[in-house]
Amino acid sequence: MAIPKRYKKFQLDFPKVAASYEQLGDAIHKSGPLSDRERALVKLAISIGAKLEGGMHAHTRKALNVGVTKEDLHHVALLSLQTIGLPSAMAAMSAIDDIIEDRPKKIKR
Repeated sequence: MAIPKRYKKFQLDFPKVAASYEQLGDAIHKSGPLSDRERALVKLAISIGAKLEGGMHAHTRKALNVGVTKEDLHHVALLSLQTIGLPSAMAAMSAIDDIIEDRPKKIKR
């Protein structure tokens, strides 16, 4: 799945702000010891806990791009069950599956 249209428009409308935002993200990712895989799972978990559907989609895409498996993603959603409840955990599963089902079949899940 490609970069969302809304973010592309943000980049076009506010190129300096978008570049600064991306530089901040790069600096944050490089500031600690977590691996790409660990950061991807943490960012997905934060999005699930905050109930941010767009964030769940984005972080699912990013996680798949660094080799996180479908099973790993589903496990993160399941881990949220006792903390944020069944409806929110099921919404997370749906958001994750939206991205997994939209990916080309040739990509390893």
